[in-house]
Amino acid sequence: MSVLFTPVTVRGLTIRNRIWLAPMCQYAVEAHDGVPHRWHLVHLGARAAGGFGLVMTEAVGVTAQGRISAWDTGLWNDEQLHAWAGIVDFVHAQGASAGIQLAQAGRKAGSGSGSPWFDPQAGTADWETIGPSPLSWNGFPAPREMSRHDIADVVAAFADAARRAVTAGFDLVEIHGAHGYLLHSFLSPLSNRRDDDYGGSTDNRSRFLLEVVDAVRAAIPDTMPLVVRLSATDWIEGGLTPEDCVELAARLREHGVDVVDASSGGLDERQVIPVGPGYQIGFAERIRAETGLMTGGVGFVTDPLEAEAIVASGRADVVSVGRAALREPAWPLRAAHELGVHRHEAPYPPAYTKGAWRPADVPLER
Repeated sequence: MSVLFTPVTVRGLTIRNRIWLAPMCQYAVEAHDGVPHRWHLVHLGARAAGGFGLVMTEAVGVTAQGRISAWDTGLWNDEQLHAWAGIVDFVHAQGASAGIQLAQAGRKAGSGSGSPWFDPQAGTADWETIGPSPLSWNGFPAPREMSRHDIADVVAAFADAARRAVTAGFDLVEIHGAHGYLLHSFLSPLSNRRDDDYGGSTDNRSRFLLEVVDAVRAAIPDTMPLVVRLSATDWIEGGLTPEDCVELAARLREHGVDVVDASSGGLDERQVIPVGPGYQIGFAERIRAETGLMTGGVGFVTDPLEAEAIVASGRADVVSVGRAALREPAWPLRAAHELGVHRHEAPYPPAYTKGAWRPADVPLER
């Protein structure tokens, strides 16, 4: 029996297996209005049909100015809600669960593919970035230091987007607190130089994230899982450390978070990351062991045997597959085949069941 293909229950949700699609920006919105369309349906729908237990969206902006680029999706209005609802319906029809990652990009807003920042004629007046302190990221315009009113507005925007996610039918909400985006930039002393209640001490730098968590937790049903993606280290002297992340994860558990999705980096361009197969799994393992929280392991998990070993040994409760899923939408179906999962227990949609057959299963010609 493959542990990777056993169901996992998170709060009130049972997910059919432990392979989750990692959130990956598509930069594919057509009208710059944040509305997902056919590309997003095909992208997410193909992975649902391909056997993923949970299909996670890209980073979905809770405000228009909080997107990584104008080509990213959002969930700040009802037009976006209705478009997401159709995609969620299709994902559910394939037997998968649907998760949404809510995000505010902070000082990295507008820095993605196709962004207005790359057009010197477009100017920047209509896309002001915000952050904990007026410190530039990678040469982009420095953000405006957020006031308490700004902070309250972003907390409310996360809660409003979470309520829309519930209405759209999503099964799980993830808050993006990693990769140098707004919430992460408050957490790290490298980007947060404030001297008020949101800066300085670890408790103060964590305050904004915890306020967002509390607001989202209150906006979604008690039975709905809440996940937070964290960068477990900034990979640079003076930044966040794995010890900081463990301490924060313990506090997140107290505030109703069910899973920590353990990633790393993205805050400072000087980072030096030792990238390799499973290079971040140790973060998930440590958080799980020291806090009791469920964790998701992510980072160049490409081999089914490796993924099986990660969950079977208890290093993480689930694995998130990203780049491999871009190359192979049905990666879980191949994994099931290679791990010897019986065809009746593998997550094949009815139209694809012959793909599960082995030579002994093929009927003799008559």
